[in-house]
Amino acid sequence: MISNLSKFNNLTQRIITAFVGAFLIVTSIVLSEWAFFGVFFILCLFTQLEFYKLVGLDGMLPLKFWGTFCGLVIYTLIFLIEKQLLNESFYFFIFPVSSSIFFVKLYKKTDKKPFTNIAYTFLGIIYVAIPISLLNILAFTRGDYSWQIIIGTLLLHWASDTGAYFAGVRFGKTKLFERVSPKKSWEGSIGGAILACAFALGISYYFHDLYLGEWFIIAGISVIAGTYGDLVESLFKRSIHIKDSGTSIPGHGGFLDRFDGLLLSLPFIVAFLRFF
Repeated sequence: MISNLSKFNNLTQRIITAFVGAFLIVTSIVLSEWAFFGVFFILCLFTQLEFYKLVGLDGMLPLKFWGTFCGLVIYTLIFLIEKQLLNESFYFFIFPVSSSIFFVKLYKKTDKKPFTNIAYTFLGIIYVAIPISLLNILAFTRGDYSWQIIIGTLLLHWASDTGAYFAGVRFGKTKLFERVSPKKSWEGSIGGAILACAFALGISYYFHDLYLGEWFIIAGISVIAGTYGDLVESLFKRSIHIKDSGTSIPGHGGFLDRFDGLLLSLPFIVAFLRFF
């Protein structure tokens, strides 16, 4: 598919890939909670591997496969606990799983900076695996599995990204954070906020698992925290002198490029729905 898309310009690739990807993700979420679990298990796998690959470009030696394994175990545990197939006491199993990283690294004799690389291994779990795992809490935040909350949250993120992209291209003049991302503009952010709020209003008419006010707050979090997520990933890429995190998603770059905003906004969304 990637080779077939290469004949199109970047915007066309971006649109085609977005529609195909969104269709597959949305279909899986609606189909069943197990299909939802499976699709984000795969996304967690590829995104975390991509992160460790990029860290490796900067000369680091994180535990790529063991770190990813720990991330996937955490993701799976949280799903099974939230689905009430496991008791909540299994949350404590996350600590020994994570601590195993120290034991494994102890046997890497050629590693000259073991604790630096241990830190980067944990960062892959904290930055990628845990936020994606929070989708499981979001899915069961009202008790039973709610595909509406998941899809609604994703739609608001996509609306924010889309509005920011096109508004930025058409009206962008005032730099938002030039030191980190020269192309980001205040006009783009405003365009993303407007489209996200419009989507929140539309979603509230069809998805009733949350109230209109809650959808608007999630839209606000998506815009603000999502923008920071984009900037944080740009800072990461700038630090290792690359433009895109990968080439896995035509027109979008890599998995981190596509889900960077979601990674930083999900902790705030989950906290809001659980505590307020």
